[in-house]
Amino acid sequence: MNPVIRQELPSDVAAIHALTVAAFLNAPHTAHTEQFIVDALRKAGSLTLSLVAEQEGEVVGHVAVSPITISDGSAGWYGLGPISVKPELQRKGIGSLLMQAALRLLQEQGAAGCALVGDPAYYSRFGFKPNSDLLLPDVPPEYFQVLPFGPSSARGVVTFHEAFSAQA
Repeated sequence: MNPVIRQELPSDVAAIHALTVAAFLNAPHTAHTEQFIVDALRKAGSLTLSLVAEQEGEVVGHVAVSPITISDGSAGWYGLGPISVKPELQRKGIGSLLMQAALRLLQEQGAAGCALVGDPAYYSRFGFKPNSDLLLPDVPPEYFQVLPFGPSSARGVVTFHEAFSAQA
C-alpha cells in the first residue's frame, strides 16, 4: 500500500522528530543533528515544504525544504533535506515518493531550482548533479548537487539556513 503524501500538521511534529532520529541512527556521514535541523527550521518559520508520508495513520516518512541563498543574489532556490524514512520501510519507494512530491510542488510554486547534500548514486535518479557554478564550502563537490528547474545562470557560494547548524 502506497502512503499518502501530505503537508505536515501540528499533530505530526513529535512523530517527525522521532522518525528523523530513527532514520539517521545508523546512517553514515551524519552528526545526528537532523531532527534538530527540522525543529529549528520549523521554529524559524523557514519550512517552505514539510511533507510527510502517512501509512495506516502513521508518519513513516518526512522531507523538509527550505530557502537557500546564493552569493550572486539568484532568487527562488531551495535546499532539500533532511529526508527521513522509517528504517524498516527504507528502500521501498517512500523516499522517492517524497522527493517527487517535493520537487513537483517547488516547480508549481515557480522555484528556480533545488540543491541538496547527499549520495550522488541516489539523488542523480531525480536529476540532481554537481554544478561547478555553485559551491557549498566544506562539502565535497560530488555530494553537493543541484537541480535547476529551467535555464539557470546562478553562480556563487550557496548558504543553507542557519538552522542547519542546530545542535539541540
